[in-house]
This record gives sequence, structure tokens and C-alpha cells, in this order.
Amino acid sequence: MADPNSLIAHLIELRSRVLKAVTSVFIVFLCLVYFAQDLYHWLATPLLEALPDNAQMIATDVASSFFAPFKLTIVLSFFIAIPMVLYQVWGFVAPGLYKNEKRLVAPLLLSSTLLFYAGMAFAYYVVFPLVFAFFTSVAPEGVVNNTDITSYLDFVLKMFFAFGLSFEIPVAIVLMCWTGITTPASLRAKRPYVIVGVFVLGMLLTPPDVISQTLLAVPMWILFEFGVIVGGIYTKKRQDSEQENTL
Repeated sequence: MADPNSLIAHLIELRSRVLKAVTSVFIVFLCLVYFAQDLYHWLATPLLEALPDNAQMIATDVASSFFAPFKLTIVLSFFIAIPMVLYQVWGFVAPGLYKNEKRLVAPLLLSSTLLFYAGMAFAYYVVFPLVFAFFTSVAPEGVVNNTDITSYLDFVLKMFFAFGLSFEIPVAIVLMCWTGITTPASLRAKRPYVIVGVFVLGMLLTPPDVISQTLLAVPMWILFEFGVIVGGIYTKKRQDSEQENTL
């Protein structure tokens, strides 16, 4: 029997964790694949509602009608299975963490998952209706918006990832403050640069229109301020814990 602290044992456990994570995604996929067409229609609803009466979505490739919903189902399966995937990550790294680190990592894993979901929900329910209404309203006269379903899916997934990752700002700030990379006071002093930076990121991660850029930049700024507050709380707890250990 392999030593539980040996490299081979760790590799075996890693393989087991990866297989469980992949299996959880596959199980969710099997549950959703039957509804693939309905899921795509749900995803396309913000655009369909913004299109004029004489416009519709099209498939320019022979197999697009099959592969676009299929691809969406795979990606959505991963999104839904993220809690199980992160649980396997936690199960693998937890034995090597100190007690105070476990108290930090566990809530961060939970909050990062919820924030990622919140970013996607914000994009779907707030950003998409405004952005698609803007795009359809500025179409030149005589031009009908017949969007390809594959292009739409790629655009939406890019937006989901952009907003999902941007909503992870508080988690990143807490980790940086906890590890001593920076401090809440230092981040507050850099606030003007942060404000400019989030608008630049909004410009790079979203389509070239002011609405979507602002709708990404403003939440990032708010999340930055929230992360600084929470980072200050965690930093104080870490300092108090270090003082107790030195006594």
C-alpha cells in the first residue's frame, strides 16, 4: 500500500478527484442534453425580444442548428457543476492547509462560486436586454438584423466569462490582502488608477459601445470597494491571530 504522503498517493488522489469532477459535469450534461434546444431558446430570448418583427436568427452552417445548442449544453453543464468541481479541489488541497487557512479558503470557494453566478445573471438580465436593444436600434436603414446562432452563442459566452470573472474581484482582493501582497490602505490610495483601469477593462472585454462598457466597469468598481472592506476585515483577523500566536 502506498504511503499517503508519497507522490504516487497524491497523484492517485488527484486522478480520483479529477474523475469525480468530470463525472459530475457529465451527469449534469446527460440531464440537460434533452433540453438543449429549449436552453438555447432561453439563451436567445434577450436578442429575440429586441429584434424587429421582420428579423430572426439564422444558421449559416449546415450543422449549426445541432452544434450550437450542444455546445451551450456542455458549457452550461460545467457552470452548474462548478460547486462539485470546487469541492473536489477543496478536498485535494485541504489536508495541506493550516487551520486558519482552511477558515479562509472554504468561504472564499463558496463566495467565488456565488459571485461568478451573480456575474452571469447580471449579464443576462441587465446587460443583454440593454445592449441588444441598442444594437438593433442603430442598424442602418434597409439592414435587417439576422444574427447567426453560432456567432450569438460565442458572443454570449464571452460576455458570461467577462462578467463572471469580473465579479471575482472581491475574492482576489481578499486573497492579496491575506497573503500580504498588498493592504487595504494601499488599495484605497490607488483608487483613481483602479477607476481608470476598470473602464479600460470594460472597453477591452465588451463590445465597442458605451452601454456595455459602463455596465461592466461600474459593478467592477463597486466590487473593488466591497473587496477592500472585506479585505480589511480579514487582514485584521490575520493580524490578531498572529499576535495571539506570539503571546
